Amino acid sequence: MDKYVIKVNGKDQEVTASEDMPVLWVLRDLLGMKGTKFGCGQALCGACTVHLDGEAVRSCSLPISAVGDGVITTIEGLSEGGDHPLQKAWVEHIVPQCGYCQSGQIMNAAALLARNPSPSEAEIESAMAGNLCRCGTYNRIKDAIVTASKSL
Repeated sequence: MDKYVIKVNGKDQEVTASEDMPVLWVLRDLLGMKGTKFGCGQALCGACTVHLDGEAVRSCSLPISAVGDGVITTIEGLSEGGDHPLQKAWVEHIVPQCGYCQSGQIMNAAALLARNPSPSEAEIESAMAGNLCRCGTYNRIKDAIVTASKSL
């Protein structure tokens, strides 16, 4: 077990973990941050998406030892009051059904809008293709991203 100091949502967090412990479990089990979800454990579904230095990454396959000086942002850190334009658009378009995948969807969409503030529908579909939704809310997700892009 090693000690790591990682920056999560703007705060330094000290954790003791094995070097291969996935960031997902550091966030959920060691730091008590339950917004990031476990889906497949193989970086295939996107439920565990967080940002590392502003880029969308799958936290289930990212070992804590690979974070280094990187800055992690989770759904809890996207906005203090849950009022990020994407979060507002998600509510406006009634995106979630079961809601399980939604934090990963929002984090992936936020990374997309950070690098491309006005994506086309095709660019949205391409960027979001790796995030799975069992409820099939893909059209509402796309509509919410378009709405959020207009308010950024």
